[in-house]
Amino acid sequence: MARSPFSYIRSGFSFFWRMLDAGRRTILNLLFLLLLIVLAIAIFGGGAKPIAAKTTLVLDLKGQLVEQTSVDPRDALLTGVQGGEALRMLQLRDVLKVLDTAAKDANISGAVLLTDGMQGGGPAMLREIASAIDRFKASGKTVVAWGTNYDQNQYLVAAHANEVYVHPMGVVMIEGYGRYRNYYRDALDKLGVTVNLMRVGTYKSFAEPYIANGPSPAAAEADAYLNNALWTSYTDNVEKARKLPKGQIMKTIDELPAKVAEFNGDLAKITLAAKLVDGLKTRDEIRDLMIKRGAADDEGKSFRQVGFDDYLARQSEPMTGDAIGVVIAQGSISDGTAGPGSIGGDSTSKLIRAAREDKNIKAVVLRVDSPGGSAFASELIRRELELTRAAGKPVVVSMGDVAASGGYWISMSADEVIAEPNTITGSIGVFAILPTAEKVADKLGIHSAGQPTTWLGDAYNPLRPLDPRFVQVMQGSVNHIYADFTARAARARKTTPEKIDAVAQGRVWTGAQAKERGLVDTLGSYGDALASAAKRAKLTGYRIVYIEREISKFERVLGMVGGTAAQAVGQSIANAVSAKLNLGVTAATGLPPGAANGVAQDMAWLADIKTSRKPFTVITHCLCEVP
Repeated sequence: MARSPFSYIRSGFSFFWRMLDAGRRTILNLLFLLLLIVLAIAIFGGGAKPIAAKTTLVLDLKGQLVEQTSVDPRDALLTGVQGGEALRMLQLRDVLKVLDTAAKDANISGAVLLTDGMQGGGPAMLREIASAIDRFKASGKTVVAWGTNYDQNQYLVAAHANEVYVHPMGVVMIEGYGRYRNYYRDALDKLGVTVNLMRVGTYKSFAEPYIANGPSPAAAEADAYLNNALWTSYTDNVEKARKLPKGQIMKTIDELPAKVAEFNGDLAKITLAAKLVDGLKTRDEIRDLMIKRGAADDEGKSFRQVGFDDYLARQSEPMTGDAIGVVIAQGSISDGTAGPGSIGGDSTSKLIRAAREDKNIKAVVLRVDSPGGSAFASELIRRELELTRAAGKPVVVSMGDVAASGGYWISMSADEVIAEPNTITGSIGVFAILPTAEKVADKLGIHSAGQPTTWLGDAYNPLRPLDPRFVQVMQGSVNHIYADFTARAARARKTTPEKIDAVAQGRVWTGAQAKERGLVDTLGSYGDALASAAKRAKLTGYRIVYIEREISKFERVLGMVGGTAAQAVGQSIANAVSAKLNLGVTAATGLPPGAANGVAQDMAWLADIKTSRKPFTVITHCLCEVP
């Protein structure tokens, strides 16, 4: 029987489909085989080229100095697609690890320190790096620092190098501590905005800019006391590191106008004459200097070197054995869940709970860098630490740049509290702030009316004056939280609430001042906290495990293609919003953009309080900007 034309077509299509399917499987199998080969090479191919003898470690510290990076790989991918520039974050623990490992590495002969790209970091964090540089030098290796310019923070680190150089057109800019703040009482009165503040703490000055035209005497006293202590510590540290006479830095600042005239405005030569640097050199001159002192690279064009990122990537931690679990508490404390680089009552508590339930983790270190926030979230975190101690695992708190108000609250359930001398801590105080705009409503002819079943119905309506009964309730809640705060602190510090109240009242202290007043146990570093935790857990050998939010498989893939760019999108959005606010405030007031930005940020914070705070929320937060 003859085949129909359709059967030929069907047979031909079937043959074509089988060939296509076979080709697809062949290509996929080849790709899979190629992937296996690449992985095998990566795992068994010997890794990076070994570091040769007489290699110089190049510490190019680029990025925002943080305790914990906050990376959203989705934003990173979007930024890469849009051609955006990555906002790099530099973790303190990575800097310390590189320096301490290199100090013991026989193939590392010295280091070149570059600080031009280093941003942020407070006195405590910077002192940690400076101490690590001192440990590196103590191993017999030389550190050479170079910069086009040095700001105050960068110079604190650079001053600990054996030799410090600056570009012939550069300068070391040391300004001191303390800044002027804006106060908005008259401005808000003109706008018709009433700021209702309920607080406990004579020195609790966080909200003063909204209720006054200047600082209260108590706030001015506390600020001066804190700033002078920080400044004395800074100058003592730098003058000792540079072997300068005591008072040399203050003398240089006082004589600056006369020196500018004497040196015809050459700031670099003024810096050299003040012995803040050892010489004026360009980057190529530093390269030539290092070639003469060390070994040339394979091409003979520079000195033999290994970069910070490369050296860090070569380091690894053991995967098994007894461990100390480290939980990072960085940023403001909020209710609920927060991602890496921030603190959430639920999410941070979950991390502590995971450390407690891990049988390999024998002790916990809580590294705190926080000005506080939600009292409720702070208590959730403190309670988890209390349960961890009750489970038999020692808890040591290591205070970073800031551990104040809520940041101090979460530090109270510990076997030992260790602060840097320049940590900003204390601020044991509570407040609630509720802005209302009933005067604005009157001016605009807006009227509000309703029939709530109780006087609490719509208790906080921003377009109506606050009911005195509601103010009484809020103040009572604030008083109660403060009493709870001081009572818990008294139990933790083995003293009485009255003695805690005497050094509380919202006042902020340096770590050294807090130690004198019994608010912390020890002055020391992050490394001291790890050593204390190990001793308390009776560990002779241990690994360090950072307890952080698990990263999904999708995030890991995105991280491979652009994880370091994560913050660029957020920064771009912030810049755009800031630009809009600048434009609005500048247009309305005639203020220059820089000043307008500060006003816009302060007003945005007040607006956020109005729109996002629950009626009965009280805040344990301090005005603790890192100097």
